[in-house]
Amino acid sequence: MTRTKPAEDLTQRIQVTIEGTVQGVGFRPFVYRLARELGLGGWIRNATDGLVIEVEGAPRGIETFLRRLRSEAPPAATVESITHRMVPVQGTTAFAIVASLEEGRRALVIPPDLAVCSDCLREFNDLLDRRFRYPFLTCTQCGPRYSLITDLPYDRRHTTMSRFPLCRACQTEYETMENRRFHAEPIACPACGPQVMLWDHQGREMARGDEARDRAITLLREGAVVAVKGLGGFQLWVDAQSEEAVQRLRARKRRPEKPFALLFPSLEVLRLYCLVSQEEAALLASPQAPIVLLRRSHEGRLAESVAPGCPFLGAMLPTTPLHHWLMGSLDQPVVATSGNRSEEPIVIDEQKALIRLGGIADVFLVHDRPIARPVDDSVVRGCPDRTDPSSPVTIMILRRARGYAPSAVRLKGRLAKLHGPVLAVGGHLKNTVSLLDAGRVWVSQHLGDLSTLEADHAFRQAVEDLQRLLRVTPTVIACDLHPDYRSSIFARELAVSLSVPLAGVQHHHAHVASCMAEQGLDGEVLGVAWDGAGYGVDGSIWGGEFLLATVKGFTRFAHLRPFRLPGGEAALREPPRTAAAVLWETMGNRMVAQSLPSWGVPFEERERLVALLQSRTASPKTTSVGRLFDAVASLAGLCQKVSFEGQAAMVVEYAAERHRTVGKEIRAYRMDVAKADSGESHLVVDWRPMVSELVRDLREGISAERIAARFHGGLADVCVRVAQAAGLPRVVLTGGCFQNSLLLSMVRQRLEAAGFTVYAHRLVPPNDGGLSLGQAVVAACQAADGQCEREE
Repeated sequence: MTRTKPAEDLTQRIQVTIEGTVQGVGFRPFVYRLARELGLGGWIRNATDGLVIEVEGAPRGIETFLRRLRSEAPPAATVESITHRMVPVQGTTAFAIVASLEEGRRALVIPPDLAVCSDCLREFNDLLDRRFRYPFLTCTQCGPRYSLITDLPYDRRHTTMSRFPLCRACQTEYETMENRRFHAEPIACPACGPQVMLWDHQGREMARGDEARDRAITLLREGAVVAVKGLGGFQLWVDAQSEEAVQRLRARKRRPEKPFALLFPSLEVLRLYCLVSQEEAALLASPQAPIVLLRRSHEGRLAESVAPGCPFLGAMLPTTPLHHWLMGSLDQPVVATSGNRSEEPIVIDEQKALIRLGGIADVFLVHDRPIARPVDDSVVRGCPDRTDPSSPVTIMILRRARGYAPSAVRLKGRLAKLHGPVLAVGGHLKNTVSLLDAGRVWVSQHLGDLSTLEADHAFRQAVEDLQRLLRVTPTVIACDLHPDYRSSIFARELAVSLSVPLAGVQHHHAHVASCMAEQGLDGEVLGVAWDGAGYGVDGSIWGGEFLLATVKGFTRFAHLRPFRLPGGEAALREPPRTAAAVLWETMGNRMVAQSLPSWGVPFEERERLVALLQSRTASPKTTSVGRLFDAVASLAGLCQKVSFEGQAAMVVEYAAERHRTVGKEIRAYRMDVAKADSGESHLVVDWRPMVSELVRDLREGISAERIAARFHGGLADVCVRVAQAAGLPRVVLTGGCFQNSLLLSMVRQRLEAAGFTVYAHRLVPPNDGGLSLGQAVVAACQAADGQCEREE
């Protein structure tokens, strides 16, 4: 009689396909060690969209292997999907990492830069380790990636580390499968890797190695501005506790009020200055390690000019061994702001730093590892999903760069079938560029404002980078409708040179489509797109839009009542101009007689502004919610002069936050919703009743904080009324105004209480940093329908 083998003794072989960010993050060595631990044979290799694994062994071991693949994946990995199928048993008992297949399309994976991992930090602090306190140690789980890649596939010869030949010890680690540094492309040690130097303002070497660090720290403590060459570019450091040093940096950088980012030596020190939730602490220590906006605790002593009048601090922990090398000796917070001049990209080359940062920095702490492209620090903030402070915190990305870019956004549902390649060039402010191909969209790092030749050069390099690294040439170019944006001008030129169609995408439709793409939404939604300015299809300035939108197109369902901006761009810098406009729209010429102490505009100036509004000279119309924030900020006496974008809106948000902490209920300002006067079918949100109530509050001595809170409530209430009129169950919140955490949570709460499902951004910023994603998806849909036009 033949006995049947128990099921657990049967040998099986499966093929596993993993998609996601699983290349360049230590996934292959992790799988190798896991298979060896479980006694499984087989192999793993890179594939076009991720990894392919074949494992063979007992069913119970294979089941455990599949479970632990996801639950124990390296921290920097993002596993989008794991699929497997049975394949014939081959009798394999050993497991190996095998070479990638070269046939078919090139692997479309560009790994992001990652913060130093705990294993490397342990070596960094080990006096007996050969990499003790070495500022450039790294392994497969951490370190520079995108900032040093020059080509794909990702290996050492295609990085800026190719100029550093490996010593024998590093070469052995690099070639040993069991080693954590197996094929760690940026691997180095003190014997064969980059070195640090301290230069004076003329580029003369002052010191090397530990002496360079010690002298730089001494100069920082004495109040000097030190330019530090980091992972993706230069940072400007000063002592965050010295008012004189911070003011010196502000004067030299011509940045009078915008808050500076702070680098803290440890989470323990950071907690002396900020309130840190569990989720925020995890973010700070994550492989992405962004700057996180944290509420101040007002316990630790900082220079007042670090973040004047701001209840939040942009805080980060050391992200690289170089940071740890410096902060371990300094042991106090420093300002660590981007190494650039106003409206320029960060500097990445030490020789150019002497020129671009000359007159700002006193000394330069540099190293000889070249940086392939500028990659700034990412900025995020935590947002409660509800107005209840105890609710779970979700993450909003405000600036997507180091740690996140250029990881692809994987499209879902029907959008996953979109093919390109489509190149989208973004807007003018907070620019990013995107490339859509094969159901994924690669979004570049934050490139900033395209107002200078240097910024334009960085923008063009980013466009070239994506095409070259992914080895594709776009068949469609997408851009904003604004004809004068640098990005739009470039898009027209590129479309002509490549003889491909150009897709102009309306600004606010791109915002809505961006959120829909990352949330995997198909069909029609109500898109609430609120920001400072966007070029409308009628040629006017939009910014307070309610769109009935799909990813293919939109209908303008409602918008704010238009008002003028006296002086055009001057109104962006001087909120009293916008305040005068809304007063004039509300009460006509009687506004000249309005004498509001909090507003403080002299009679003669009010007369001049009314004359300008009446003549309509240099006073374009807008529907912008962002400019309405400016008007409220000015009338309430919160902000009369703007030195950086969004400043007035920020102070209104912070004032409303201060009122909420008192715990008193407020009555929201009233805004009316009615059909447009022109007889068109869309609705108009009339803010004039709000202005009338606000002026009455000012005359009665109501606090600016209460006024700001009532304004937020009015905006939230009117969202619900328009959503109810639209009758769609899904609402998307997008645009720069929804960087405002209070506004986002209030609008979300009231919409959900009214029965709507609400979606907001998670993967890309709600501001213009997310535009290129939306442009790419809209253009791909239009191209599929044959709606794109070829430029002649």
